[in-house]
Amino acid sequence: MTEHNKRGTNFLPLILVGTGLLLIIGVAVFLQARTGESRNDYDDMTLAPVEVDQPAPELTLFDLDGNQVSLSDFVGDVVLLNNWATWCPPCRGEMPEFQAYFEKYQDKGFQVVAVEAGEPEEEVRRFVDEQGLEFVVLLDPENLSLVTFQHSSLPASFVIDRQGHLRLAWLGAINTPTLEKYVTPLLKE
Repeated sequence: MTEHNKRGTNFLPLILVGTGLLLIIGVAVFLQARTGESRNDYDDMTLAPVEVDQPAPELTLFDLDGNQVSLSDFVGDVVLLNNWATWCPPCRGEMPEFQAYFEKYQDKGFQVVAVEAGEPEEEVRRFVDEQGLEFVVLLDPENLSLVTFQHSSLPASFVIDRQGHLRLAWLGAINTPTLEKYVTPLLKE
């Protein structure tokens, strides 16, 4: 192999990484557009969850105050567990929807448990404060929730009923009409 061919081969990994980054940026721009100015399209979307009926897995993490929190602490409530990240545009877009739904139904035994996938505590706290989020936010530096719930994409949401059974699962952002359609009936059980 000539010296010129050897050097050209060294650039192949860089070209592949660059192409991958461009693809990721393109997807991020597309998702930002979907959750940004085009809010009406987002509001009209109805995402059907996957129906599940199995015991919820055990998961224990720490909240922003350093308290240990387990999913089993919420038996008796309907819980929306959301795996999200501060850098994820669809995740950011659904947080105000979760806050509004939480405010409406917390007195009926509804809880949001938002599990942030690996960002530093300061960054998560800043986002929570800026958004005025009042529900439970857990830190997950080792992505245990993603492993436990067997999903690697964000956002991903799971609904656990009052008896501690996993009932619904979504991959992707969800909105208020979808929460009303699928979660509100579980509050009446």
